Amino acid sequence: MAGSIFVTGGVGFIGSHTVLVLLEHGFKVVLMDNLDNSFQKAYDRMVELAGDKAGQMKFVEGDLRNPEDLEKCFAAEKFNCVIHFAGRKYVNESVENPLRYYDHNVLGTVNLCKAMQKHGCKNMVFSSSCTVYGNPQYVPIDEAHPLKAVSPYGNTKLIIEDIFRDLSASDPEWRIILLRYFNPVGAHPSGKIGEHQVMLNNLMPWVQAVALGHRPVLAVYGTDYDTRDGTCVRDYIHVMDLGEGHVAAVKKVLTDTTLRCVPYNLGTGTGTTVLEMVHAFEEASGLKVNLNLTDRRPGDAQAVWAATETAEKELGWKAKLTVKEMCRDQWAWASGNPAGYLTGASEEELKEATAKGLL
Repeated sequence: MAGSIFVTGGVGFIGSHTVLVLLEHGFKVVLMDNLDNSFQKAYDRMVELAGDKAGQMKFVEGDLRNPEDLEKCFAAEKFNCVIHFAGRKYVNESVENPLRYYDHNVLGTVNLCKAMQKHGCKNMVFSSSCTVYGNPQYVPIDEAHPLKAVSPYGNTKLIIEDIFRDLSASDPEWRIILLRYFNPVGAHPSGKIGEHQVMLNNLMPWVQAVALGHRPVLAVYGTDYDTRDGTCVRDYIHVMDLGEGHVAAVKKVLTDTTLRCVPYNLGTGTGTTVLEMVHAFEEASGLKVNLNLTDRRPGDAQAVWAATETAEKELGWKAKLTVKEMCRDQWAWASGNPAGYLTGASEEELKEATAKGLL
């Protein structure tokens, strides 16, 4: 299957990996990114990794909050489908500055939908999140689990989902898939692209930072949970598996004429404890991760993992890569790029990154 895909936030962590997978499946890709929390260097490396398929990929620097940027892209080319990644993604930052999140995430999405509607492209795959479920009422979490965001970031994802549900109800020509991912980790197996960490909100960035010597110790909050080793359980998924999940969603959107607006969980369907992930990373890196075993943190759920049967049945997709492979690829990226995309950066680049809050 071939087609032209418009990818917003295509130079970010999940977007960059998904674009490379799209190219492997024969799609042509135009990606837009404002480089607000991503890097030109990431795109340069994507071109290198794409090899002879690089000609099927085009990067446009632009911002969804500027309708003119979108108009230029949609007027220049007819797209078969849009994958929407663009947005701010840090929970703590969203609590401190909620207006920034509603501006970037919600306003940007409304502008995108207007451009799509104007130009007759009504096929959408949206990068949502398991944060729309809030604190789990049961596990594994299936797509029917009640929705209740507990942060401004999570609320923007839920509001955007509601926008898409309303669009679908108003116009049956819209075909929309909402992909709710659990905990993306890992990197491209080449070690050339990965996640440039700005804020250490999640476990893997902290483990990586301690292994690299950027932080002295990893705090493990709670060792008395009713789990295999007393620590919290989460569902981690390799970013390359996520990329394949997006391609499966695009193919369904383009072929299933009965589709309206449907959510799918993207996870492995199994949980990994904090200590299991730490030990797997130590094995992959050959390094010791210093730990501080401390009390539970208020608000932390004991165990969260996805029910993935719906995606397996309806998208024909299933995560394949193991925790060991996640840690192997994460370390290949981290060890080769200890300062992320700013590794080896010039003084001018460092100044620019500091001004943008990327350092």
